[in-house]
Amino acid sequence: MSTLPVVFSAFQTRKMDLLSNKWIINLIFCLFFIGISCNSVENKIYVHLNYTIPCVRLLNATHQIGCQSSLSGDVGVLHVLESEANLDWVLQNGPNPPYMVILDSTLFTRSVMMKLKTGSSRVAGVVVVAPSSNPAEGFSPHTTCPNENSGVYSESYDPALAHCNVTKWNPLGNGLSYEEYDFPMFSLKDDNDTQAIKQCYYDHNHVVNGSSPRYPLCAMQLYSHMSAVTDTATCMRRNGINFSLNPETVCDPLGDFNVLASTRPLNYTDKGHKTGESVVIAAARLDSRSFFFDIAPGAESAASGFVTLLAVAHALRNATQDAQPNRTILYAFFQGETFDYIGSSRLVYDMDNKQFPLDLDNVHSVVEIGQVGLHGESKLWVHTDPVSRRNSSVNEEVEKLIRNLNSSALNLSLSLQEPSFSQPLPPSSFQRFLRARPIPGVVIQNHNSSFTNKYYESMYDNAEYLNMSYPPNLTPEEQLEYVTDAAKALTEVATIVARALYTQAGGSDPIQLKNINADSQMVTQMLYGFLVKSNNSWFQQIVPSDFAIHLRDRPTNFYVGVTQQHSEPTLLVQYLLANLTGTTVNITQDNCQNQREDEDDKESKHIYSYLWVQGAAPPNSTERVAFCVRSTVRLSKALSPAFDLEEYTSKNYSTWTESRWKSIKGRIFLVASHELEMLTLGVGVAVLIASLMLTYIISSKADILFSSGREPTAATY
Repeated sequence: MSTLPVVFSAFQTRKMDLLSNKWIINLIFCLFFIGISCNSVENKIYVHLNYTIPCVRLLNATHQIGCQSSLSGDVGVLHVLESEANLDWVLQNGPNPPYMVILDSTLFTRSVMMKLKTGSSRVAGVVVVAPSSNPAEGFSPHTTCPNENSGVYSESYDPALAHCNVTKWNPLGNGLSYEEYDFPMFSLKDDNDTQAIKQCYYDHNHVVNGSSPRYPLCAMQLYSHMSAVTDTATCMRRNGINFSLNPETVCDPLGDFNVLASTRPLNYTDKGHKTGESVVIAAARLDSRSFFFDIAPGAESAASGFVTLLAVAHALRNATQDAQPNRTILYAFFQGETFDYIGSSRLVYDMDNKQFPLDLDNVHSVVEIGQVGLHGESKLWVHTDPVSRRNSSVNEEVEKLIRNLNSSALNLSLSLQEPSFSQPLPPSSFQRFLRARPIPGVVIQNHNSSFTNKYYESMYDNAEYLNMSYPPNLTPEEQLEYVTDAAKALTEVATIVARALYTQAGGSDPIQLKNINADSQMVTQMLYGFLVKSNNSWFQQIVPSDFAIHLRDRPTNFYVGVTQQHSEPTLLVQYLLANLTGTTVNITQDNCQNQREDEDDKESKHIYSYLWVQGAAPPNSTERVAFCVRSTVRLSKALSPAFDLEEYTSKNYSTWTESRWKSIKGRIFLVASHELEMLTLGVGVAVLIASLMLTYIISSKADILFSSGREPTAATY
């Protein structure tokens, strides 16, 4: 039998294998090309927005506030709102709803937003263009009575003082931050993205002489779908449902860490009351917020107070180390105070439940520094609580504290005054201590009754408002060193408070008292670092290398965030306070990071904290000289007790949570008319049906269409 047919068959098989491999390679190449082409087509269709800041959803014991989109994002035809009268086009007359409304900050008012909220069926979303300068008339999206239900002034404490009956602390508050919106809202900078959006609108959507715009129209899609709904109790219950292998968390409690330090070391393993220990608490808040998620500059509402307190701690460093006063000074920087006093209520709860090295019986008095930006003024106001002062012993100590403050202001340009005796305390952390028991204390502010801050809890409470201005043509390094008028004013405030605290703590050395002065150079550097850019040479020196890479060339965001992460201001204040009050110790990096002086040291970690920082580079060198700082600085949990107690409907503690989300983005594109879309769909369906029919016909006639002559069964070679 001949072997030629076998050889020929093998040759054909090998040829087919080669062809198959070639087809596979070609197919892979085509798929790769199609993928690139699809990406290229998408980029030609959509213009993605780069700097989008969303309004997010927050929840508490009773309701939800904030904004969200649908799961697939909300789409609307762009409309640039030029005046409030122009709202009729969006809400009634416009022929192409729903609309994506673009408005300048001057139209971001309660009147406009409530009309858009009411007509939300015709509103797909809102984009607010942030201005390059602050509005002269002021703007505050907070309420007129901040933390109304979580302070000390309730019906049971004094009905006449409850609900801001005596003083509306924030008269410009329009409450926008505490409304719920059924559509997404974003903030955009007034930059190239914004100009592209407006140009797209004027090219395609602008109404001329009352006539309707013609297709294609410019449209926008915003994604900000929120997972949590209803209230905190509902979302926390959903967090606990574990029916799947990958259970989904839909919300997280707001919270962070308080930053604490004391002039005497405290043993953090020994909780509860300390016999013979008396403590003066010097407090300030660390957080702020605005309507939008990632913009919370908090220059006046937060930074002016805590920067002053940091300067106070530095000014008292030598005086309290050389000769310890009788009482310990505890510096407390509270997080989450914007949201029903999260940080201060937690510290009071821990003290009351023997979860802290001190208890409330150890607290002698409280001095809180609030909004103290002076804006060219030369007067501070010392606020006290009229109810607790009905107790003669409390009143006597409060009067002594006020005298200490007044005597500390002698020979300085600032003066201190008291509001009327019947006026309650402004919103302050001190109120949470008074809820527990009568404690002597004062709150230092720059206002008598209503806030002088025109931009309370808004995106405009920034360096510009605090009068941080620099001469032109200064380099960033020169700006860091330049002592602004704002820094000079806060330095005087810090000097007054530091001297008063020294006296209040029992310090009696007149020479030491006279030498207590805050450092204006340090104050101006801190203001620059928090309110202009944290990525600067001084901050780089006092933080570890792994944190230094996270410093940014923009102002710090003072929004408290959620409990899973440390916020930037918390960590910066921790390292600043350690460097300003601690000492450099000559130990290895390993020992420093393991919280010990040497390998045999087992006790120091309970009393001190050790931080390894990267330091500065010597002249003519690029290598930094790192070192270890030993201090009494500690981080203390700033999580509302409601979440430990699982009391998600609590009226005593903060219950604020933040919804989780999967995607935050926005894009613009051109959209065709509905008729053209239906026509395109119809043509596509017709082509599909014709293709299926043609394929069926060809398949059924394949034996005729693709037949070929057969080779004879017996071939002769």
